[in-house]
Amino acid sequence: MTNDAGTTLRLIMPQWQGGDEQGYFFGSRLLAWLAPEPTGPVETVPVPEPQPGETLVNEAGIVARAAVKRQAQAARALIDKHRPDRIVTIGGDCLVDLAPMAYLNERYGGSLGVLWVDAHPDVVPAEHYPNAHAHVLGALLERADPDLTAEVRQPIQPSRVMYAGLDTWSRVEGEIIESLDLRRAGSEALADSSAPVLDWIAEQEITRLAIHFDLDVLDPALFGPLLFNRPGLPAGAYPGVPRGRMTPEQVVRLLGDVAAACDVVGLALAEHLPWEALATRDLLRRLPLLAG
Repeated sequence: MTNDAGTTLRLIMPQWQGGDEQGYFFGSRLLAWLAPEPTGPVETVPVPEPQPGETLVNEAGIVARAAVKRQAQAARALIDKHRPDRIVTIGGDCLVDLAPMAYLNERYGGSLGVLWVDAHPDVVPAEHYPNAHAHVLGALLERADPDLTAEVRQPIQPSRVMYAGLDTWSRVEGEIIESLDLRRAGSEALADSSAPVLDWIAEQEITRLAIHFDLDVLDPALFGPLLFNRPGLPAGAYPGVPRGRMTPEQVVRLLGDVAAACDVVGLALAEHLPWEALATRDLLRRLPLLAG
């Protein structure tokens, strides 16, 4: 049912500061190269390339606050330049979806549906976790730091948000999910059927939908370029951080079924960490005649 009429902006946003992970910068650029050729305008949000050994500072509760706010505003300026009907966002950390989803909800009069395909709820408050990539959906729902919610002129309605692939969360996140009554279908419920999401689309009469696809919803045993597959990662690393449990085929099926049921006006890809390509890049940088 996705309608290809109108302008589709491809927004490349190699933001890494929101997740405090330098690999997201290169991961975004590689995704942009791998993706099918765009059919509309392309813009790249200016993001400084991380330097080896660079460290970020916690600025009043948010790591790299000034940088992520500046980049969100730059993204919005590029979107407003085109006023597109649809946006494909290639990130970068999850915070890259702040400006595109805020714009799309305004563009469609506050009626946007949001499918959050992610192993993490992204509604944790800054006082509990300082990396802003985990705040993005909270900001879109007007439940986050004022510097982030200021970028959302029309908050998304909680009833029009649904999680796909979310299986576990923290106590604080659970309290927010419950207080907003956010709909959820875990990986098991979606293993063989897209019905839970399709039922929500029908019940809420969603005609236009934006999809946030954090690659870490995928099982790291089945998909390599994820945080949890960092080479040399010690046993027990990232304690308490949920791993995704969906297969690539399940996600492709789900998004295909959704696209047949309503008009997909937004798609964001986030948190791509191509470890082998990063290692190859670092090797090339050390070779004679190639090194600067």
